[in-house]
Amino acid sequence: MSLPIPCFHEDARSGQLYLERTAEVADEARRYVAEHGVRPAREDRVRIAAFGIDVQVAFCTPGASLFVPGAVEDTQRTLRWLYSHLDRVTELVFSLDTHRIFQIFHPAWWKDAEGRHPAPMTQVSAADVRSGRWRASRFPEESLEYCERLEAQARYVLTIWPYHALLGGLSHALVPAFYEASVFHALARDTATHFELKGEHPLTENYSVLMPEVTEVKGQRVGEFNTRLFERLMTFDRLYVFGQAKSHCVLSTLRDLREHIERTDRSKMGRVHILVDAMSPVPAPPLEPLPPSLDFPRLADEAIEELRRAGMRVVRTTEPLDV
Repeated sequence: MSLPIPCFHEDARSGQLYLERTAEVADEARRYVAEHGVRPAREDRVRIAAFGIDVQVAFCTPGASLFVPGAVEDTQRTLRWLYSHLDRVTELVFSLDTHRIFQIFHPAWWKDAEGRHPAPMTQVSAADVRSGRWRASRFPEESLEYCERLEAQARYVLTIWPYHALLGGLSHALVPAFYEASVFHALARDTATHFELKGEHPLTENYSVLMPEVTEVKGQRVGEFNTRLFERLMTFDRLYVFGQAKSHCVLSTLRDLREHIERTDRSKMGRVHILVDAMSPVPAPPLEPLPPSLDFPRLADEAIEELRRAGMRVVRTTEPLDV
């Protein structure tokens, strides 16, 4: 049976900024456990992880620089799902996109001949850098090699994003409604929430929680596969994935999960459940003609279908979580 929504939670606040109500949430957790007989997570026979990718103010709150349209409704559906199945979700895992002003995908990294920074959504190709159309304000040789390596992998062309998820700023934080859910779950199930920071190295993008887009530039290691997190996730019988954005950080993480499950133990592919109505893509920019590489909604849908064919489960928050 589904559990009721805790009394402090309101759908209407899912997209709002407010101070988390930790004391109120803790009081409700104590009452809720006693009323509904919620057992500690360590007693779970089937271990289930809910893996939230970048459910941060930067992507999920209207007015933020990289707000993903649809994210508020995704948050509402996800939290209803989480609270309803609180007694069966063993652990919450949240990634936190973590950046600073001077990173290779932020405007301040690049200038044109007049010293102007690129606008958000500008694509910077290796040819642009070689021609001098865009010049790196720091690490110029490494920046060119980064663009060359990125294009050689044929996954992305370097895209300039608005400043977002800056460490120390409000946009870096979890959406308050998600943070309250993490507190409530931790206290009700007597288990800590796991937080995973990613994206701090200035010389690489890090869409995936598990691995940066490029791992080496000019002989310098700028990242590596996160074996520790992968192994942690694979200890669960089921892994439910949600978050933002479907076309970027969620998709890249799912692709890395697929690749490394295939390398290690393909029988675990079915453990991954994609909560497809708990994520939204970055909208395609208003360009005519639209380059295929920027048609983010189409690319996301096609990729999710590929993952389903590979053995991952595509599910919705309204489906029963049978254990």
